[in-house]
Amino acid sequence: MAGENTEWKQALFAYVSTINEAALHSDARKLNDIPDREHRERLTRRLLLSARKDSDWTIKPIRSEMRARIERHQTIRGEIVVDIAIHVVRSMEQRSQIWMEERVERERIRFARSGKNWRAISIKPLATERAAEVFVTEEDAVHDPWDGERKTLATPSAPYMNPQALYGFKSRVYAGSSPDNEYGYGSGMIGRGIPHLREETVAYAERWWNESNPAYEKFEVNCTNYVSQCLFAGGAPMNYTGRRPSGWWYKGYSNQDEMWSYSWAVANSLQHYLGNPRAFGLRAEAVSRPESLRLGDVICYDWEGNGRVGHNTIVTAFTPDGMPLVNANTVSSRHRYWDYRDSYAWTEKTRYHFYRVADEF
Repeated sequence: MAGENTEWKQALFAYVSTINEAALHSDARKLNDIPDREHRERLTRRLLLSARKDSDWTIKPIRSEMRARIERHQTIRGEIVVDIAIHVVRSMEQRSQIWMEERVERERIRFARSGKNWRAISIKPLATERAAEVFVTEEDAVHDPWDGERKTLATPSAPYMNPQALYGFKSRVYAGSSPDNEYGYGSGMIGRGIPHLREETVAYAERWWNESNPAYEKFEVNCTNYVSQCLFAGGAPMNYTGRRPSGWWYKGYSNQDEMWSYSWAVANSLQHYLGNPRAFGLRAEAVSRPESLRLGDVICYDWEGNGRVGHNTIVTAFTPDGMPLVNANTVSSRHRYWDYRDSYAWTEKTRYHFYRVADEF
């Protein structure tokens, strides 16, 4: 049994080495040995799109490292099914300046014996930036012991209850506001000018890009929950209306009921909230170019160009040419190039919404 474990792990190591070499040299031919045709085509398409992006912006990848962590594995009918997390660390160069980008991709790999060796016969991403998309086949549904085990939420025994969400925002900034008001605003303004602490937004994004803050619930599609947490850490006051379709707020769980607004956790809803003009509170200005963004600003991704946003990121750094680098969740990413052409979700129809978050709330 020990020898068998060593053998399939060698096949896993060979697979990770292959995709790392292909990415570093932008050489799709190195992917030819991957037996899963569908996944090979996914990888090839992503590699070519990423190489085109690097060429367009004169970016040069100078180092690539991939570390695979086995999260769980099981033998099923003579095959070995493995869930892995691949931590990608790439050093990029532009104008003789170097920065490092990271992301963590999770995949499910099936290994089967081929003669005396093991080979990967099926490779499927467990999550992409395309909302609610999971690469699971009918065969997986029959044989996969982990189906039905995806937990979208953490145990609701210790909800995050923020007093400002209930009282501080309205009493400090507005008098007479009512939960029935769509924005939670009242007519008696008594103060304004909560600063947007962009450095705090970025510090939070850096701290939690690849780890869940236990003060909040974690979603299977976590990108918008993460961006909202970052904005809140930077000083954006929650707009508590008590109604999920309105405001921007988070309480946690109450008697196992979900207590957060759609705008807090749903990509399309946050984009609508940011795009809706308001005088105070969390608000943003739509701009036409990524170069106009600053630290702590937000990019929303409409993958099909149909007006429905499926992913959100937050700006945490810039290339030497002034283009945004972003952090995100779902596929945990740090200092990733803003256009996401290296994402499985990207299409030629992709449209972006760029939002400059206000300097004060």
